[in-house]
Amino acid sequence: MRTISELLERAAAQAVPVVRGIGDDDLSDATPCSDYDVRALLNHLFGVIANFRVLAAKEPVDFSRTPDVVEGDWRSRFEDETAHLVKAWAQPGAEEGVSGGMALPARTVGLMVLGDLTVHAWDLARATGQDYVPDAESVAEMEPWLAEMAPQARKMKVFGEPFPTAPGATAFERVLAGTGRDPGWSPSRR
Repeated sequence: MRTISELLERAAAQAVPVVRGIGDDDLSDATPCSDYDVRALLNHLFGVIANFRVLAAKEPVDFSRTPDVVEGDWRSRFEDETAHLVKAWAQPGAEEGVSGGMALPARTVGLMVLGDLTVHAWDLARATGQDYVPDAESVAEMEPWLAEMAPQARKMKVFGEPFPTAPGATAFERVLAGTGRDPGWSPSRR
């Protein structure tokens, strides 16, 4: 079993090129995450990364605000922020005990940010017409955890109702469907 920091590093390596490939003219495009256009989803993802970096240190966070950070050299900042996230989760004790503010096992919290980074990278890739192949080890680690957490996430309105999958669906297609996403989503099928 890989550490959260190792999994996050692998997921970030797949997400960073997607963010670098987003053009300024893509920012108002729809995403598979129906509550967000590309700009809003980027802001959300930046906020998630910042907050979960703090949670790795077992400190409380405030999820109530999402500042607009898509300005200046945000593409390079995304790479820097994911590197800081990986480093925070690599600190001794980051995966032990209970996280600050969320009262959940620290490894569960780490899997939450891994899920956000992986699934939202797919959202952004789909919205902007880019290829995206998630890290297979990250998906393998996320799939059983997500299946266990999905009912509570639906109650909290974090996930939509599960999307039906065809027999033979890949592990990542099952992960996407479990969050309420159509794995076949494209801008023309929204």
